Amino acid sequence: MAGQFEPVKGGGAAVALDEIEISILRSLVVQLLELVGPGDEPVEGEDPLAALFAEGPSEPPSDPALARLFPDAYGEKEPDFSSEFRRFTENDLRARKRDDALAVVRTLDEAAAPAPGGATPSTRKAGRRKRVPSGVAVLRLSPEDSQHWLGALNDLRLTIGTRLEVSDEDENNELYRLPDEDPRKPMVMAYLWLGALQETLVETLMP
Repeated sequence: MAGQFEPVKGGGAAVALDEIEISILRSLVVQLLELVGPGDEPVEGEDPLAALFAEGPSEPPSDPALARLFPDAYGEKEPDFSSEFRRFTENDLRARKRDDALAVVRTLDEAAAPAPGGATPSTRKAGRRKRVPSGVAVLRLSPEDSQHWLGALNDLRLTIGTRLEVSDEDENNELYRLPDEDPRKPMVMAYLWLGALQETLVETLMP
């Protein structure tokens, strides 16, 4: 899984992914959406602007992965400030994470659709156009979608990293040298792959 983002003319980024990569990434993002939870639909007849001022939870999530996605703003030393800050920001943060994930799903679904007339996809690098193999789709992201992807990739890595109990000091940990029969191996491979995607997307978008 060696997908690598490249810059595109006019801003944004492009990456070539095969059908398996698209399927895996879509599955991971859908699971992230399920973890974050659905958005609250306005009650019929209720002013939709009221949702903007609705209060959220005041306590951190019990799920470690969610707690990583929605950390305390002031830490354990200032529980009252953290609680108050969470009440008025978590709903908005959840909505933003859902928007990021939904943008990724939409892009993946569009890429998975067959090209008109069976055209062979191509991408541009260093001023020249190159063909990509059959069965590979080229995802072209607008600058706005690129930011959504950055957010979703980061959330996926935080979630998987929490499940794997990865720390900042784990770069040479035995976790990265697991045998193929270890049940954690697929998740570790996904974690590393997502990290490579995120890194190349950040580099692509840097001025």
